[in-house]
Amino acid sequence: MINLDPLWLTAKLALITTVILLVVSIPLSYWLCYSRFRLKAVVEALISLPLVLPPSVLGFYLLIAFSPENAFGKFLSDYFDVRLVFTFQGLIVASVLYSLPFMVNPILSGLKNLPPALQEASFTLGKSRLTTLTKILLPNISASLFTGIIMTFAHTLGEFGVVLMVGGSIPEETKVVSIAIYEEVESMNYDNANIYAGILFLFSFSILLVVHLINNKSQKTTLY
Repeated sequence: MINLDPLWLTAKLALITTVILLVVSIPLSYWLCYSRFRLKAVVEALISLPLVLPPSVLGFYLLIAFSPENAFGKFLSDYFDVRLVFTFQGLIVASVLYSLPFMVNPILSGLKNLPPALQEASFTLGKSRLTTLTKILLPNISASLFTGIIMTFAHTLGEFGVVLMVGGSIPEETKVVSIAIYEEVESMNYDNANIYAGILFLFSFSILLVVHLINNKSQKTTLY
């Protein structure tokens, strides 16, 4: 019988990461879409870096940064009594950074595909930027928001390299499903590894299937 703790911990990590990234990514995507900042391309490249950077590389640098032996980690430890290495809090921070493009890119793409006249008309009617964003722009990119939420959640479920480097394998603290699978394989407990992997596979497939069904339905509605 498998231990269910890694499953609950993974779901908890994915949910918290998704909520944080939704709150952060909406204003960030809006700024990236409409800002005239000259170095905006640099910011976009940094956000998308986890898409091409090996997870172990990002995890290594986060491990170094979070370590109490280095400046940033020491600052957090001394002034805020916060430790990010081998803690669930550290997993959250690492997951937010690693999954950032999976939330930002769909929202940003949705905003870029909206006609500029939509925002201009709202400003002409005296609406503020906040009202325009929340009442006009976001309702018109609901499919993009949904895609970002689902993709972020699904991506966080399957994290391995980053969470292993930052969190290690502490039961009920940092041992998520991907780590549990790795350890079961190392111990040659293939039956347990297969159960963990099967649950993760079926859940991830179901999530992606829902995304594609909704997107296809949205496209058909737009055509007709």
